[in-house]
Amino acid sequence: MALESLIIMLVVLVLLLALGTPIAIAIGIAAIGAIAPTMSLDVAMVTSAQRIFTGTSTFTLVAIPFFILAGNIMNQGGIAKRLVDFVQALVGKIPGSLLLTNVGANALFGAISGSAAAAAAAVGGMVRDGEKEAGYDMNLAAATNAASAPSGLLIPPSNALITYSLVSGGTSIAALFLGGYIPGLIWTSGAMLVGFFFAKRKGYTGEQGPFDWARLGKTSLEALLPLSLIVIVIGGIVAGIFTATEGSAIAVLYALILSMLVYRSINLKDLYSILVDSAETSGMIVFLIGVSNILSWVMAFTGIPQTIAALLLGVTENPMAIILIINVILLAAGTFMDVTPAILIFTPIFLPIVTSIGIGPVHFGIMLVYNLCIGNITPPVGNTLFVAIKVGRTSLAKVLPYMLGYYGAILVGLVLVTYIPMLSTWLPELAGVL
Repeated sequence: MALESLIIMLVVLVLLLALGTPIAIAIGIAAIGAIAPTMSLDVAMVTSAQRIFTGTSTFTLVAIPFFILAGNIMNQGGIAKRLVDFVQALVGKIPGSLLLTNVGANALFGAISGSAAAAAAAVGGMVRDGEKEAGYDMNLAAATNAASAPSGLLIPPSNALITYSLVSGGTSIAALFLGGYIPGLIWTSGAMLVGFFFAKRKGYTGEQGPFDWARLGKTSLEALLPLSLIVIVIGGIVAGIFTATEGSAIAVLYALILSMLVYRSINLKDLYSILVDSAETSGMIVFLIGVSNILSWVMAFTGIPQTIAALLLGVTENPMAIILIINVILLAAGTFMDVTPAILIFTPIFLPIVTSIGIGPVHFGIMLVYNLCIGNITPPVGNTLFVAIKVGRTSLAKVLPYMLGYYGAILVGLVLVTYIPMLSTWLPELAGVL
């Protein structure tokens, strides 16, 4: 029964996605198709409606719309320039400093905004003209921008990690948030090393003259308020002062005060369009999460995870090999699928398998998000990659040779995160939330 249901689900899902069906609709129809051989259609439909309601009626889920709104306010609130100036003041003397500034600012802005594509657009646009004036290869600049943008999705607050928490059965958000810091820094460090290597090879120099401490002090003060958002929200969640949902509401209030009263970069008219855009994005994600609850129920009812586990164990019983196979599957799927739907589809499939071989849900969640973020910068979908190409005014063929170096560093990071659990669990254990 399970194997038949799995085949039906995969065939229907692939066909519907190939026809351009919205991912949420495709998941729902595929799930109903998979359960149809074992359950009457009327019972399946009623149960599916109940599962959607159950999946969207959780207090934690409210955090996602609030974090999306806070990120959109920050996107248009003049935050990116202050972060770029701060990072440039830090690394300006290093060869290829504008490339490194792009990497560092993407990590900070991506964490605040919660969007890799937004980071690539905002930060990439800020540094592009300076890179062009300094004689940088704009194809290398676009590759650097693309490769570093997803790192912010691992650094909290992260909607991807909240989504994983919901679909994994309530894994601690505080533990996931803390667990994302070191892997996020590994991604950022890898991108910086590759950028530095390319800069040295091309003979790029840093800023001349002595280090400007006054400039660093000024830019640090300007970046202090935006960066304080991360400290307040994550610190409050980890300390147990408020929940992730309450923290997301505080993030919205903080972003509004910063953008409308302190920087005065957003007015009421801008706020209306931000609210509409945030509502549209939130509606899609919340509906997707609700529909994925049908998928989780169907998989549990038909025993699909157990069947896949048996198939994998039939190939090998070595835990390291099993994780390698899972990573390869996720890397392949990530090239065709966005992070959120991929988390919703693959978590209920692979989480029971990895827990059975001794891998904790926090470690797997970080590994899963890190892996799927690579798909953000990989053709043929790779929306962040194509945003960076558009911002850099270049083409995929010219950017890809440089991307290969970045792919190598990021994949090394994936291996480290996969096979060294401490990288994901040390901070949560230190804070006592794991």
